[in-house]
Amino acid sequence: MRINQALKTMNQRINLGITSDMHVHLRDGSMCDLVTPTVRDGGVSVAYIMPNLQPPITTLDRVVQYKQKLQRLAPKTTFLMSFYLSPQLTPELIHEAASKNAIRGVKCYPAGVTTNSSGGVDPNDFSNFYPIFQAMEKEGLVLNLHGEKPSVSRGEEDIHVLNAEESFLPALRRLHHDFPNLKIILEHCTTRAAINTVNELNANVKNPADVKVAATITAHHLYLTIDDWAGNPINFCKPVAKLPSDRRTLVEAATSGKPWFFFGSDSAPHPIGNKAKHIGVCAGVYTQSLAIAYVAQIFEQHGAIDKLPEFVSQNAWNFYQLSKDQLQSQDEVVLYKDSQVVPDTITDGDKIQVAPFHAGQKLNWKIEWQCK
Repeated sequence: MRINQALKTMNQRINLGITSDMHVHLRDGSMCDLVTPTVRDGGVSVAYIMPNLQPPITTLDRVVQYKQKLQRLAPKTTFLMSFYLSPQLTPELIHEAASKNAIRGVKCYPAGVTTNSSGGVDPNDFSNFYPIFQAMEKEGLVLNLHGEKPSVSRGEEDIHVLNAEESFLPALRRLHHDFPNLKIILEHCTTRAAINTVNELNANVKNPADVKVAATITAHHLYLTIDDWAGNPINFCKPVAKLPSDRRTLVEAATSGKPWFFFGSDSAPHPIGNKAKHIGVCAGVYTQSLAIAYVAQIFEQHGAIDKLPEFVSQNAWNFYQLSKDQLQSQDEVVLYKDSQVVPDTITDGDKIQVAPFHAGQKLNWKIEWQCK
């Protein structure tokens, strides 16, 4: 019996369909040239692209130009684009961009919380952006929230990397209350409090099509706790990984099949030298080149490999209302059991080297593309 079960596992193949990663950083310049093709290498067909370049993407021309560049680098990958929430946006621009299918959402960064967020907003008061949110609600666009408050110690208010996400949750509740039909995503959740809040806001949802507040969960946060990044700059990201109890809750949410939880890697490449600095270490974990294999490993460990298609495909498709006629390719991903070792670096052979997550460690799964 044990031999037969082992053979069954070894031969296991799972068609994941048309996969999606709804939170991807591809940067610009040489780094962009290096990492953009690795989206497909990692088993992802549809990638939702973050706009925090330097300067951030706040105009229609720039979002179109950036997408064209990405498409040249990876012709079979579908890139969904976003604006960076800033005073430069107007309701008129939102309506124009939506009419041209140039964007699928707007990303909100609280000022100073992570890489290239200096032009972000004050999370204590979103009122100046309410006309933008009204336009987005009308157009069916998504508000993508980096759900943290900036660190501060003032009077009785102490906000730091461990409670920054939980401190942001009242703002999420307020936005959903004020714009009940606006689709909102709490990005890269790291805490039990965040998962519980998203579950509570969906307590009365009966149909996946009715979900208005969703959450993305990264691959690396399914692995890491605070002890894994304290003293290890490669694992340092924003928001930081939290406690073991938080990680357990993230795994439970990801493997639950609930339609408001889906994959967003927040894969964020940095030159390896910027991750090894003694001062000012860059926040970001790079998982793109093996994205689906990382997630499959966790799902297998928790006996939930059958739930993986919902997490990496179906739930995001429903929330973003995607359709096959919007795709660059209808190729599907097949996951199969076979071991591989994470390389020490991803490099262009010239100037850029990136350290991938869990370099040197073994993964139990690989992917292949089933071409249509």
